Amino acid sequence: MARITAGVACSHIPALGVAVDLGKTGEAYWAPAFAGFDWTRAWEKREKPDVVILVYNDHATAFDMKIIPSFAIGCAEEFKPADEGWGPRKVPVVKGHPDLAWHIAQSLILDEFDMTIINEMDVDHGLTVPLSMMFGQPEEWPCKVIPLAVNVVTYPPPSGNRCWALGEAIARAVESFPEDLNVQVWGTGGMSHQLQGPRAGLINAEWDNRFLDGLVGDSDALRYIPHIEYLRETGSEGIEMVMWLVMRGALGKATRMLHRHYHVPASNTAVGHIVLEPVSGDHHDRASDAGQAIAAE
Repeated sequence: MARITAGVACSHIPALGVAVDLGKTGEAYWAPAFAGFDWTRAWEKREKPDVVILVYNDHATAFDMKIIPSFAIGCAEEFKPADEGWGPRKVPVVKGHPDLAWHIAQSLILDEFDMTIINEMDVDHGLTVPLSMMFGQPEEWPCKVIPLAVNVVTYPPPSGNRCWALGEAIARAVESFPEDLNVQVWGTGGMSHQLQGPRAGLINAEWDNRFLDGLVGDSDALRYIPHIEYLRETGSEGIEMVMWLVMRGALGKATRMLHRHYHVPASNTAVGHIVLEPVSGDHHDRASDAGQAIAAE
């Protein structure tokens, strides 16, 4: 059967994508931000996921005020990089996994999640930047990707508790898929940042690191953080971190941390990154072995 072997979370700051595209990752300003992903790129080469369920938010690219789905799943064969006003990023077309995506969509809807099913969609930096951070600049992405978009742009966004529960439902869906697949779930966005208004440039490193702490172990306290706390402590765009909770919910009762990185600032935003594995059951052994092998080097 398919199995979720690991969870990955990271910021999807558009300027990180620009730095990759323009060959600036080694420059003094950008190098510390990118250095924290060296471990993960080596680990991903060993882990070789078949499919990544990538939780992200669309930035008024595929969706606008005409239609605002709380949760949307991409079931197409492929998804092209979006033109966000300066031309599409010169990155590979994202290849989907329709069989698994449709299975997940059916399972989630029967599990009482009202998913919007997307059969045609361009994907913006919210999805392509994390792929660049984990895989660099390949001619094609090394795995299939199922986009899962969450509304964190227009009020009201879903609660952290609902996002965590969605992750739990995704885990049930994946584990009921008969094909032998190594699946990862990625949560993206954040960390603390605000892009407008009197608090533009806000970064709350203390809160961010407490949030990273809370992803590890068997506590589920993060799922109960209210919207107002995200807004007050992490800025208006910090609400994106509820998408990390979809990833955390999909990993089950408890997690073990394989890698962690935090850096400020990057384009007035906090860069957060963590790699987790579930600690119960035997479906995560490959992730654990790969992590231990890299740690031993």
